This record gives sequence, structure tokens and C-alpha cells, in this order.
Amino acid sequence: LEQYVNIKFCMKLGKTATQTYELLRDTYANETLSRARVFEWHKRFVSGTKSVEDDTRQGRPSTSQNENNVARIREMIQQNPTITVRMLSDAVGISKTTCHQILRENLGKLTPSHRTRTRRHQ
Repeated sequence: LEQYVNIKFCMKLGKTATQTYELLRDTYANETLSRARVFEWHKRFVSGTKSVEDDTRQGRPSTSQNENNVARIREMIQQNPTITVRMLSDAVGISKTTCHQILRENLGKLTPSHRTRTRRHQ
């Protein structure tokens, strides 16, 4: 959000998209938004967009991260604490990314493979 505010500020100062990107890169280094994103937002602000918030997205909401899948993953981990994310995602029929999200956000756990690696080092 901070970088979007800075893009808007640079645009108001009359900086080009290239100049804005270079200033952001100098300031944020590896944390800088992509060049394409900076140019996109610079163009939005030039065309009159006032808000620095992303537009609301169209389409259906995600349905993979639901209570049924959370319960299934919880049960599988209880039955086999060394199960991998890949095995969980294949068994439940969801992506590994969604499986990671469920583990982190819904179950408050490190990923199974990370827990296993941690045990090996102890």
C-alpha cells in the first residue's frame, strides 16, 4: 500500500513511470513492486484514479478452503503426523498452495515437511 501511495505522489510531482520505478527501486530494493505493476498504477493515477486500493475482483470466491477440507486435513495429520503437503493435497483434491493455506491459517501449523525437517535436526 505504501508503494502505491508513493507512485501517486510521484505522479503528482510530474515524474514519469520510469522515473517513479527507479525511485521505488532505489528506496525498496528487492521489495519493490514489479516494473509492470508500477507502470500500471502510474497510468491509473494519471487517468484519474483516486484510491490506492486494488479494485474489487470479479468471479466466484475460492471454494477449496472450506470446513470440509480443513476437517479432512486435520484428521489425516492426526492419523499420520509425518504426512507431506503433496500427499494431503492429492488425497483431498486441492492444490498444494491451498493445502499450505489451510495448514497455516486454519490449523495454525507449520507445513508437515517443515515439521519433519525440524525433528531431524534435533
